[in-house]
Amino acid sequence: MTETVSPLAPTSFPEMPDIKGVRLATAEAGIKYKNRTDVLLASLSPGTTVAGVFTKSKCPSAPVDWCRQQLGGGVARGLLVNSGNANAFTGKTGVETVRLSAEIAARALDCSPSEIFLASTGVIGEPLDARKFEDPLHGMSGRMTTSWLDAARAIMTTDTFPKIATASVEIDGVMVHINGIAKGAGMIAPDMATMLSFIFTDAPVSSAVLQSALSREVENSFNAVTVDSDTSTSDTVLVFATGAARQSGLEPIDTVEDPRADGLLLALRDVMQDLAQQIARDGEGARKFVEVQVEGAETDLSAKKIALSIANSPLVKTAFAGEDANWGRVVMAVGKAGEPADRDRLAIWFGDVRVAVNGARDPGYSEEAASEVMKQAEIVLRVDLGLGSGSFRVWTCDLTKEYVAINGDYRS
Repeated sequence: MTETVSPLAPTSFPEMPDIKGVRLATAEAGIKYKNRTDVLLASLSPGTTVAGVFTKSKCPSAPVDWCRQQLGGGVARGLLVNSGNANAFTGKTGVETVRLSAEIAARALDCSPSEIFLASTGVIGEPLDARKFEDPLHGMSGRMTTSWLDAARAIMTTDTFPKIATASVEIDGVMVHINGIAKGAGMIAPDMATMLSFIFTDAPVSSAVLQSALSREVENSFNAVTVDSDTSTSDTVLVFATGAARQSGLEPIDTVEDPRADGLLLALRDVMQDLAQQIARDGEGARKFVEVQVEGAETDLSAKKIALSIANSPLVKTAFAGEDANWGRVVMAVGKAGEPADRDRLAIWFGDVRVAVNGARDPGYSEEAASEVMKQAEIVLRVDLGLGSGSFRVWTCDLTKEYVAINGDYRS
């Protein structure tokens, strides 16, 4: 966690409603950081369902493996998260650590270790001592609150601000709430970025419906954000549904065909996209928040690949850092994506200023107007391929000297 808050940070935080069936506690375990919380324990009421998506890295962390194994049960009673150490690339020691961690958390919450979900974030390759959880977790269940900001702060690493989001939706006359927290600032690229996100709702939803909704919406949220094109070993998104809204008369949503699932899906989408954008805004060293919009592609998938090629290009990102409307770098990124493109149909905008069209500089191009756009803290870069109806948008940030400084000093 750095001391200087990103200039792109929110100016205020939303008021988070209580999610019945969820209680939270944080503690200092001294895993890496001093004088700050680095452990989060969430207690979930009996009957809570769970869904998850994880990194596609071929070198996943031990907590990711543990969560994948437990996900088949479809239920959860607790979540234990630590920052400062990813417990990744730690061999058999890491496997033993997650087993012991789950046992310690299960004792604290009086449940089975198989009902505990785990996540760790921080340095890769350093063993994590599970015994560091024993003292902090002892008695945590007796001092639990519902402070979402405190929970978000406890899972931060190089983040400069806590990330929280909320949405509500009325289903059959009952107001249902969704709260989410996330961490992430570097090693951020789709599938899913070095990020953790935990989302909670009081809706009564089966694990199958929850999994379907999460798997669908991750593509347009956490898989549509990139800071530096690097995918982590530890990426985890978990959604928990306590079902407490049943007490207000809401019948369970047990199938994806249930039309009531649509409203819940939209609210979940709002929370996930909000958190994803906050991650891009907190990109390590970032000074610009950039939305890359690609349209006119042959397919949506083609548009996504081109958008990511642009958003991940160091040359494009440093052009934003230098406030240089260098559309040549955008042309380069489109061309190298390996997707269908026609140079002579290509059009490019920085904000509302069209800088290139029909394979050449726009006849009405104004360097002054383009430069004014590049001075803004939030910029939209739009590309029209002129080939079809495919489209996609990606959120990213610029690449600055501070990014190099943060990551050069990360382990020291």
